[in-house]
Amino acid sequence: MRYIVSDIHGCYEEYRKLLELIHFSDQDLLYVLGDCADRGPEPIRVLQDMMMRPNVIFLIGNHDYMMLKVLKRLSVTIDETNWSDYLTAEDMLDYTYWMRDGGETTSRQYSGLPHEEQQELLEYLEEGLLYDTISWKGRTYVLAHAGIHGFSERKPLEEYDFTDFLFYPADYGRRYFREPGHFLVTGHMPTMHIRPDKQPLIYEGNGHIALDCGCVFGGNLAAYCVETGEAFYVEGRKRR
Repeated sequence: MRYIVSDIHGCYEEYRKLLELIHFSDQDLLYVLGDCADRGPEPIRVLQDMMMRPNVIFLIGNHDYMMLKVLKRLSVTIDETNWSDYLTAEDMLDYTYWMRDGGETTSRQYSGLPHEEQQELLEYLEEGLLYDTISWKGRTYVLAHAGIHGFSERKPLEEYDFTDFLFYPADYGRRYFREPGHFLVTGHMPTMHIRPDKQPLIYEGNGHIALDCGCVFGGNLAAYCVETGEAFYVEGRKRR
């Protein structure tokens, strides 16, 4: 089976419970639509678990990207050749924005890792996909973290800028693909802000499947099964 999950945000306990709930095995595939880092209690542990699983396919999210961007700059050895001008005002601004957006726990836990493990983690983030496409019985699913900014069916996916997949939420009031069996699958925007009933459940409508059910905010961590269309939920700890 193939499952899709998004916006784990350091909720390691819920992530592991969700894997148990779906009976995730070596014969299954798990697509993670980004934002594994920040906000929650154990972001590094989530990423390390994903790294060890060859059947997890990681798509990078905006929080993972900011983690990578900031820590790549800070992980360089500062010496007499670069101490005066290595870190720029832009670097410091990126760091400030990252801290304000939930990066403090991620940064602290990353700093506690041995250097080799730090580098392996950054390499893993660098290899994250921007988008992916999967199919099942005449249905096509385009996977991206946030959406596809400036979308046109005439424009190939490889021609978009990387920021188009990471930072701009999908327009859930607009059908992106004319074919009724073609879906855009995203995270990034908590479904409580999409669904009319404000419930932390997967949103399906208008050619969209939205999976960020706001676990780190007390909603749910959700998984969607491609082959069956079934939804699975683990409650966020704030609700419990």
